[in-house]
Amino acid sequence: MTMIRTTLLGATLCTALASAAFAQDTAKLVTIVTSENAQTQLMAMVLTTQAVEQGADAHILLCGPGGDMALRDAPESATASQPPRGASPQGMLQNLMANGTKVEVCAIYLPGMGADASVLLDGVGVAQPPAMAGAMMDMSARVWSF
Repeated sequence: MTMIRTTLLGATLCTALASAAFAQDTAKLVTIVTSENAQTQLMAMVLTTQAVEQGADAHILLCGPGGDMALRDAPESATASQPPRGASPQGMLQNLMANGTKVEVCAIYLPGMGADASVLLDGVGVAQPPAMAGAMMDMSARVWSF
């Protein structure tokens, strides 16, 4: 009887450890976009979209000119369709947001513009430095910077 209990306990423990390992297997991605170049912005969104489609949990941080992608009144470079598929940086950003990707602008982006959050697309937040630093330092996260 003791051997059966030990075997069952061992099997239960192995199952719990395997479940925990599987749960932690989700890749974390922090994409940082600072570039003003529309092609670079679009490629950042394309690669982030691919990562999300492959199971990554993405978080996007937009700073400086990259933050302009999150503006309601974004510059044409962020909204204009680009070849080969006619996508725009802002359009792909909005698709990512619609699928649950967290998008934030840098904490100093809006004060630097003399604006408040009303100029941002719905759903775009303002990053809190301690939380963003934590996301970037997470040993299970990858950080991509464009």
